[in-house]
Amino acid sequence: MEACEVLSQKILRSAISKSASDIHFSPSENGTDIYFRLGGKRNFMFSISQPEYQSLLSYYKFSAGMDIAETRMPQNGTLTHHYQQLIYDLRFSTLPVEASESLAIRILPRQMVPQLEQLFLFPSQAKILQKWIQQRFGMILFTGPTGSGKTTTMYALLQSIVENRPFQAITLEDPIERELDNILQVQVNEKAGMSYDAGLKAVLRHDPDILMIGEIRDRHTARFALQAAFTGHLVLSTIHAKNAFGTIFRLQDLGISKADLNQALIGIASQQLLPLGDGLITDQKRAAILELIDGDVLTNAIKGIAPGQYDRFNSFEYLRRKAYALGFTNENTQ
Repeated sequence: MEACEVLSQKILRSAISKSASDIHFSPSENGTDIYFRLGGKRNFMFSISQPEYQSLLSYYKFSAGMDIAETRMPQNGTLTHHYQQLIYDLRFSTLPVEASESLAIRILPRQMVPQLEQLFLFPSQAKILQKWIQQRFGMILFTGPTGSGKTTTMYALLQSIVENRPFQAITLEDPIERELDNILQVQVNEKAGMSYDAGLKAVLRHDPDILMIGEIRDRHTARFALQAAFTGHLVLSTIHAKNAFGTIFRLQDLGISKADLNQALIGIASQQLLPLGDGLITDQKRAAILELIDGDVLTNAIKGIAPGQYDRFNSFEYLRRKAYALGFTNENTQ
């Protein structure tokens, strides 16, 4: 086994054993620092020499199907890793920096998608999402920081739908994070001509009942998702915004009118992960909480009225206080 392969095994096994979601390699003239993202926080682990890093980087680029000789352009690749009878999908991303390239690895356990009710700290929030997906058409949007579990939540929603109803569900993703049963998953591949634009047109010709779009990134995707919702499809997607209320303004920035938002939107969920307290009898280290906007709160949010003034709207601040009061989290998570 080559030295770079041995080093790779050491780093990956350490990250997996600590339940890290990401590995970051930060190169400099003196060496390369390695960080793990643990529970949403970036933690320094150790450093390796620059020659070691260059060998490791070449090894990863070759293994993940990237161009080893290309150092001036960002690249992406994927690799499957086996450890302790479990399978992990690794997503690699390189970024040119001064005199080298940085590398980020996202670690995705290839496990069964959890049941919807297992994801959330408060079961009542899962029930609200289940109510949303009873609609036959319209748009449900998720927002939140990277790594907050938005895609996992959408996967769980899709699985709960197709388990109970014979619907045609199709996803358009970049990349596909987990394989789902009884759901058609389409990988965006810009190099092969499968862009979001081309993929959306192809997917709609396949007569889906439910369409999951990995991310609404631009005006065209936003307009396409809206039209799909208008023409009898249930659309799930994510969008980058500060919070649930901010999603309204983000959509307006993308050219969606208030009238169209009123017609298409079923609900908006902003998601965060909370670290759970040590005293709880559970294998979970984190659970999700949601800021949810629907019904009359959503209607008024589209008019520009902040949801915080409504009693039935639970902000993240309120949910964190409730979690602490019930003993779900430690004081230092407030």
